[in-house]
Amino acid sequence: MENSHSFFRNYQCRYFPCHKTSNDMNFNCLFCFCPLYHMEDCGGSYEIKNNIKNCMNCKLPHRPEAYDYIIDKLKKQRAE
Repeated sequence: MENSHSFFRNYQCRYFPCHKTSNDMNFNCLFCFCPLYHMEDCGGSYEIKNNIKNCMNCKLPHRPEAYDYIIDKLKKQRAE
């Protein structure tokens, strides 16, 4: 799956990995900035600090299987 349309890992990024992980091989960089950030019901784990959404502990967009989930959420939002 490496470097496919739904998975990309950038070992050369100075922030890689941007979240703690137990397995660098399964860390997906495709959604470096989560496209679901603007959604309150994004499905990820976040907290609100000083009225700002803090996603530092969320690994949802970095999971290998997240592509389908994210695309589906975006399609559903668009249909609303």
